[in-house]
Amino acid sequence: MINLPNTPKQPLSLIYLDANATTQVLPQAAKAALSTMETLFGNPSSSHVTGLQAKQIIEETRQQAKNIIGAGDGKVIFTSGATEGIQTAILSALYSAKKTLDSSKKYCLLYGATEHKAVPESLKHWNNILEINAEVKAIPVNEMGQLDMDFIAKEVPNALIICTMAVNNETGVYQDIQLLDQTIRANNKSTAWMVDCVQALGKTDLNLANTSIDYAPFSGHKLYAPKGIGFMYVKENAPFTAFIAGGGQESGLRSGTENLPGVAALNVIFSMLNGDSKNTFTPLKTLHLFRQQLATALTQAFPKIVFNHSFENSVPTTLNFAIPEFSSKEIMDLFDAANLRVSSGSACSSKVTRSFVLDAMGLPAWQSGSAIRMSFGPAMTQQQIDEACTRIVFAAQALTQSCLTIDTDIIADKIPLEGLIQFKVGGGCSWLYVDKNTKSAIFIDPLPELTERLKTLLTCQDLNLVAVIDTHGHADHQSCRGDIAEDYLAQQQTDILGWPINSKTTIIHGKPYSYIILGDKWLVKVNTPGHTADSISLLLCDPANAATDELVVHYGFCGDLLLMDSLGRTNFSGSSAAAMFTSLQLLKSLIGTDSLICPSHDYNNEFTTSITAEISRNSLLAQVIADEIDSKQFEVQKTLMDTHIVDQSGSEIMCGALIGDCQKVSVREYTSRSLAEALEQPNNMKLIDLREPYEYALQHDKNFENNVPLTQLVEFVQQHKHNKQQQLILVCRSGSRSQLAAQALVRLGFENVGHLKGGYALHQY
Repeated sequence: MINLPNTPKQPLSLIYLDANATTQVLPQAAKAALSTMETLFGNPSSSHVTGLQAKQIIEETRQQAKNIIGAGDGKVIFTSGATEGIQTAILSALYSAKKTLDSSKKYCLLYGATEHKAVPESLKHWNNILEINAEVKAIPVNEMGQLDMDFIAKEVPNALIICTMAVNNETGVYQDIQLLDQTIRANNKSTAWMVDCVQALGKTDLNLANTSIDYAPFSGHKLYAPKGIGFMYVKENAPFTAFIAGGGQESGLRSGTENLPGVAALNVIFSMLNGDSKNTFTPLKTLHLFRQQLATALTQAFPKIVFNHSFENSVPTTLNFAIPEFSSKEIMDLFDAANLRVSSGSACSSKVTRSFVLDAMGLPAWQSGSAIRMSFGPAMTQQQIDEACTRIVFAAQALTQSCLTIDTDIIADKIPLEGLIQFKVGGGCSWLYVDKNTKSAIFIDPLPELTERLKTLLTCQDLNLVAVIDTHGHADHQSCRGDIAEDYLAQQQTDILGWPINSKTTIIHGKPYSYIILGDKWLVKVNTPGHTADSISLLLCDPANAATDELVVHYGFCGDLLLMDSLGRTNFSGSSAAAMFTSLQLLKSLIGTDSLICPSHDYNNEFTTSITAEISRNSLLAQVIADEIDSKQFEVQKTLMDTHIVDQSGSEIMCGALIGDCQKVSVREYTSRSLAEALEQPNNMKLIDLREPYEYALQHDKNFENNVPLTQLVEFVQQHKHNKQQQLILVCRSGSRSQLAAQALVRLGFENVGHLKGGYALHQY
């Protein structure tokens, strides 16, 4: 059993495992850079003593670089980083090739399908600028990430340049340089060949002069030097065109005053690589042991883990993995809360999306979308690895307490669920309602990606599943209702959407409605066709009062009848705009205008809505609710609205006809200083941490003692709908979730809402 800290007095120390994105500057390298700025600050182009001393540093570092990469008679040019080196190589190769083009031939530019995006984008750019108009082609890879040699042999005879990488930045997979060399030169002796060596430096042996590689860019910040310094190898007699012209520095190959502090830092790193320093890097054999130790800890923490690459053909400093049932963002948030830094695939994209590298390798979509990259450098120590492994297991235990994984040893520490929980996958929503007193639950609009998560929650929380129900037959996904029902409701007889056949009946507004009991509440079924012929709405309400014949509705699960800033589309074969008109009026008569609506899609991260909130921005709905148009008029306008639906890329079908651009409301943003000042004033301010319980349990600020996970924000809205004047300040990891939640609350009428800009990432108390 573990005791996770609630408000730790001492924050967890940082464990940094994202070295493939960037590395910290080693103290020795930083000291050399600072010393150069303070004492050896001369311009290397100056002929006085101070300038000559500066030039000596550059030439000494250049020679060290040549030794490390085995440059032979090739040149080493200092650059601002790998991207500049890539531009220089591609520009040089294409500008030279343009002079020899045969107008009767078709040419191509080749690059590896798993190449860093800087390469294909640069190829396209210079291909266009130089008006070469060659076809840019990606070289396929197999499931191991290895380039297709047959494809290269076929295409390289017409290639003006071929670009490959020594080591992949996401998976650590390395290519067989000798085999590539043989394949390329057997089919084209003169094409230019660039090899991205950024991730290879310090992790593999390089001997570039013994290959036919023409260009190889390197980056300093991937190996403990500052950002803004890099270098590139250019083979002797390879075509070269200066990317930056000017004062003629670097022997006229790269103009601009040299980054002397950066070069000095590189000099220290190179001395460590060459073994000429008392400070050395961890041997390769030990790095392999480090990776195995991390893999063992990950497997212990997450028994279902899948590694996305083979350790047999990847450098030992990279692990890329996916954990079934968890998105990459969830695992990143979990590790961040444990002060353990990892990334989702490549850090060069600010958005967390599927990995194009893993897609190219043919891995299943879930692995690509859930990928986590854990990477370290050769300066990693045994002590750091030991602490990282301890932290990984520690973080995973927080998931167990949140009932997202099951461990019988600590199941007693579980955090009980209560009320409404919202789950999102893409634009789709599933809803779980739990009655704490009776430990009973219902699951509405079950998404297939959530099947195992729901089963884990039910088992861990020891819940009794009363029903699993779809609000309609979904066009954009296959419901997992049958799978869940088979395990938990095998004896229950239902209709095709999962509504229990033996449900009770009540009279509301003079009409009969079926309902089931969930604790002290009812779930009432209402037929609301329109989006589809079988569409229903489910109203979670207090038991009906026969005397007043009115419902007190807490939540209306209306499927795709009414969405945020949208009405469900009515251009499916079973749709009916006329039926939707009637259903909207019926829904309003049963739930009023202020009950919370929980649709089956949330395309704009608005969580929930109400008729009051929607009629202010949905003129067609406002006309329906106010009886200003009839069914025929609604049908005409709705048909026009549906013509503007644009389905998303891939398999996601848009189920709502969006009204506009969904303009976000502005909310007050606090900084650390303004929040500290506000806390010093007498007020009834309520500070809320929006992270999930597993993040909150690992670490949070003592001021934010109220934890309202974003998945339970709708429940919070329902509980506080009669106190919308309360001053609320929200916080999360980075400020993204808190901003979305604050905007949603303001849109729903909460009057005093703000959030901490930048979240915990930028603010410490």
